[in-house]
Amino acid sequence: MFEPVKVSENCFYLQSPVKIGVVKTAEDRAVLIDSGNDKDAGKRIKKFLDAEGLSLEAIYNTHSHADHIGGNQYLQKQTGCRVYAPGIERDFTAYPVLEPSFLYGAYPPKELRHKFFLAQESDALPLTENCLPDGMTSIPLPGHSWNMVGYRTADGVVFLADCLSSRKTLEKYQICFLMDVRAFLETLEMIGKLDARLFIPSHAEPTEDIVPLAQYNIQKVHEIADAIEKICAEPASFETILRRIFERYALTMTFEQHALVGSTVRSYLTWLENEGRLKPEIRDNTLLWSV
Repeated sequence: MFEPVKVSENCFYLQSPVKIGVVKTAEDRAVLIDSGNDKDAGKRIKKFLDAEGLSLEAIYNTHSHADHIGGNQYLQKQTGCRVYAPGIERDFTAYPVLEPSFLYGAYPPKELRHKFFLAQESDALPLTENCLPDGMTSIPLPGHSWNMVGYRTADGVVFLADCLSSRKTLEKYQICFLMDVRAFLETLEMIGKLDARLFIPSHAEPTEDIVPLAQYNIQKVHEIADAIEKICAEPASFETILRRIFERYALTMTFEQHALVGSTVRSYLTWLENEGRLKPEIRDNTLLWSV
């Protein structure tokens, strides 16, 4: 873990639960793309930077999920670096309790108030093109999260954040977290048309050709949507739909998975309603979904 992989003259990534980008902006300075999942990640990143003789100028977060912003606070305190986050992701980064609250739909219970859902707050600034290093640009990648972005470095390396999952992850978990199904599909179509020296997804292996993995993710989205539609052939409540999705894919329900997969299933229900494939109705004081 946290072994550096050099992918171009001025660009590394650190292999951790998420791939953390390290982009040199000068001989002795660098910026990060994301910061890992906690204080320990921050310490390991700082150790690497010190060993390389690099001072940290800024952290550019792709989005506000805890495994991407967890090292922000430690690194900001240790180095005085700036932290930038796009759109509403900045608010979630500055006020991380918003994330488990969003997932739960209310004040989050203790089962969701831990480092995997609740990062330490950091003093995040709004991401603008003017705050990026020379030659580095942001790429909108909505769907998995509100205003998630990726970053293209000056030498053509594209960090794709969580806009798609690896085959291994999809085969194991089947349904991965997303917030806006329509935007997620549009993002997958868009990245398939991008040119890059190398694509680096946060949770998949780097590749020069992202199209096959993007298409596999698109296929999985439509498979899940079709499964939910079939469940709703007879009017079904959200909890029934969720239980049957877990049963279909032999998944194990935990409090955390109920929140993550449950939020994702609700997003599918919204999309299917918008597409005219499902409709909600209240019957006997119960919200039911049906075709």
